[in-house]
Amino acid sequence: MSSSSNLFLLLSLASFAAFFFFFSSTPSASAFPFPFPGAPSPFTNPWLPFQNLSGCHRGDNRTGLADLKDYLSRFGYLPTANFTDAFDEALEEALKTYQQNFGLNATGSLDDSTVSQLIIPRCGVADIINGTSSMRSAKLPGRNLYAYFPGSPTWPSWKRDLTYALVSTSAVSIDTSALRTVFARAFGRWAAATTLTFTESDSVSDADIQIGFYSGDHGDGEPFDGVLGTLAHAFSPTDGRFHLDAAEQWVADGDVTQASSNVAVDLESVAVHEIGHLLGLGHSSVEEAIMYPTIKTKTKKVELASDDVEGIQNLYGSNPNYTGAVPTTSSRESDSSDGGLGMMGVGWGRVVGLCLAGAAVGFLVL
Repeated sequence: MSSSSNLFLLLSLASFAAFFFFFSSTPSASAFPFPFPGAPSPFTNPWLPFQNLSGCHRGDNRTGLADLKDYLSRFGYLPTANFTDAFDEALEEALKTYQQNFGLNATGSLDDSTVSQLIIPRCGVADIINGTSSMRSAKLPGRNLYAYFPGSPTWPSWKRDLTYALVSTSAVSIDTSALRTVFARAFGRWAAATTLTFTESDSVSDADIQIGFYSGDHGDGEPFDGVLGTLAHAFSPTDGRFHLDAAEQWVADGDVTQASSNVAVDLESVAVHEIGHLLGLGHSSVEEAIMYPTIKTKTKKVELASDDVEGIQNLYGSNPNYTGAVPTTSSRESDSSDGGLGMMGVGWGRVVGLCLAGAAVGFLVL
């Protein structure tokens, strides 16, 4: 091969290497920017495109704002409608309420901190139900930011031993015994603080609470959206339905903060939260509370905070043997603004880039 051919090939490979390395270092709405051309990534946070809206404010018109309105409508901040991409007064007011609930500056615009909060995986239960907020503004002084569903529904006073059953687990590869252990532990955290007890039942039809893993539209009017986005949802007393998104990378055993997957979600953490809904608690504005609506990937958060304890004991009374809430801190692998995805996609692009660069050097030597 001639020296001019070698030089041309070297420059071509080096250009491709630089392309992969540069673009894979930039956060993208896709979790894997370059997996297989044209193939949808199975690890895409559905809300990452909201990053493209950062800086938008009232009067703007940008593609994607209709999707943001749909998101806010889903969680109660806007009424259902045929949304447009216009940043109107209704969107500004909805964002102010959202920002107040999450302890952000109530600017009504899409600043970076608001966008970062919007894309974090979360519970599918709305923050505002039938026009009534189940969250109290995080800007309010003091504690007691727990909240209840409208009407404060609870399990009846004569029913203090609730039964639960696993009704749909075939969609996930987790061993049934591991699932039983996780859910028993999650229920136990609420039993420790209250007069309630929980017993697993072999009879699905007789169980007060039914737990299952489902994908997409599963018949309850609250479809799941794939990996990340909405993780799970549960219904207020005495409905008893508790549904988890089967598409998630659930971790039932081991330390989720050390999981190999950047989209790993701790099953017990989500279960403890959803059980709070089953018992009548709404969302809390206290970030340390179990009933806070969002949780990042690779995060373990299972201990009831004082806000959770006060809220549930007001409904069901206190367990005389309860020793008090443990101060809650979240262990997190990443605090990036990509909704807990870490730098997913960076590794793939850099590997390809380095391989191409290596090949270029090899040809140069030849």
